Amino acid sequence: MDPTTPTTTAGPAGTPPSARRPGRRAALRTVFTAAAVAGTAGALAPVLFKGTGTPPGGDRRQQAPERFSERYRGREIKGTLTAVVPAGGPARPDTAAAALAMDAADVTIDGRPLHLMRRADGSYLSAVNHYESFPTPLEAARAAVDELGDARLSATSPHTI
Repeated sequence: MDPTTPTTTAGPAGTPPSARRPGRRAALRTVFTAAAVAGTAGALAPVLFKGTGTPPGGDRRQQAPERFSERYRGREIKGTLTAVVPAGGPARPDTAAAALAMDAADVTIDGRPLHLMRRADGSYLSAVNHYESFPTPLEAARAAVDELGDARLSATSPHTI
């Protein structure tokens, strides 16, 4: 056999190499590509085809702030808990992005503001009792009253500019 002449590995006699059946590798490559495309499309479909953000019926309802007021150990505790959504955030409270919303709590004890902070786990702590966390702003205010005893909260915040 002459090394300069091309060799053909045709199937049956007289069949050119281009007319052969595709091999197992080509079939597996096609199946893998189809699976990858289908998986990517399935993962991106909710993002690409999501709604405009308006709930059915077209109305957008804002949640009213949660308010509480009670007398605890002779002290008047009042508070308002409102959801604060970052700029450009969703207007609907039932979307997944509403998880980015934070609760702002305005709590007063005898008319003086109690500074509350929200922790990453969703609990609250106060400036009066900042070594212990509480599940709600009301419970944090009650613990602050317990800690204060007969003392009153400062009328001004020490962190003003």
